[in-house]
Amino acid sequence: MSFCIAPLALVVLIASAFAPALAQGPAPVRVDDVISEPMRQTAPVLGRIVARRHGVVAAEIAGVIDAVHVDVGDRVEEGGLLAEIDDAWLVLALRLRESELAEAGANAGREEAGVTMARHALARIEGLSGTPSYSGARFEDAEEELRRAEAASAAAVARRARAEAELEVAKLEIERARVRAPYAGVVVERHAQPGAYLSAGSPVVTLIDDTTMEIEADVPAELALRAAPGAKVRAEWAGGVEVSARVRAVVPEENPLTRTRAVRFSADFGAGRGALASGESVTLHLPVADERMVTTVHKDAVVHQPDGATVFVVTDGAAESRPIRTGLAVGERIEVVAGLEPGETVVVRGNERLRPGQKVSF
Repeated sequence: MSFCIAPLALVVLIASAFAPALAQGPAPVRVDDVISEPMRQTAPVLGRIVARRHGVVAAEIAGVIDAVHVDVGDRVEEGGLLAEIDDAWLVLALRLRESELAEAGANAGREEAGVTMARHALARIEGLSGTPSYSGARFEDAEEELRRAEAASAAAVARRARAEAELEVAKLEIERARVRAPYAGVVVERHAQPGAYLSAGSPVVTLIDDTTMEIEADVPAELALRAAPGAKVRAEWAGGVEVSARVRAVVPEENPLTRTRAVRFSADFGAGRGALASGESVTLHLPVADERMVTTVHKDAVVHQPDGATVFVVTDGAAESRPIRTGLAVGERIEVVAGLEPGETVVVRGNERLRPGQKVSF
């Protein structure tokens, strides 16, 4: 009797175990399509953010620093005042040049008047030609006097021109006593303090233009040869932020120790990237092979089993488990070498608890 009841009890137990699952409706899932897309195999190369305009702003004239108007971290506009050199002696030199110009102008005017008088004298003597009052000797003397007057006038005009140039130099030196930003940017280092004496060319501040950032990387020579200007690559930060970059230039100089060449990349970093810093690290994914078309599936669709990778393909509203063979990663997707065709639909969410043949809804 007991021998006959045991199998029946086992059947009841199995049925009761699957009863809740059978009573449930289709499993809610999220799906995605299998697609065909171009893929280019890439290699990661570490790059860094650099500024196209970055350097020391120096004093153009010698003198004592009267004031420094900026500090580290300050943002300045192009032409913004950075520092001032004491210009008291320059102002005095300017007044001296102004007086010298006035004197030179007066001398030039006097000499020009002498030329006019010499010309009139020569004209009067020449007008007596053919009369008893005409004298050849007096005519020659008048010509010589005119030549001397013209020479003196020319010299006076030259002295006036020199005085004008010296006045402009004095004005320029006063202007150069004010150290201004050659471009808009941020002060990253301050070299001079009020009271310090600077020679011409001494550093005042270090300025970086953070609006002209680009990426530089030391790229292995064989990859650099593939990096044609304009080629598009992917740039990625540690936090997972990605931007599209393009090769701007390959520097025609190779490091014989590392066998690398410097490559510059331009990129539209976008507001979402946040503030960039010179020297910040970024990974560039450079192509190592020609582009090819591949079949890909979203990485979340792949279920890794001990005997290989599988996906759940949705067919007629039911989930069918299918083994696949994967290849390279393509961003958030994975290359499928065998097992799927473009256009098929696979489960990307809720596939962990699915059973083959189970109905799904999405």
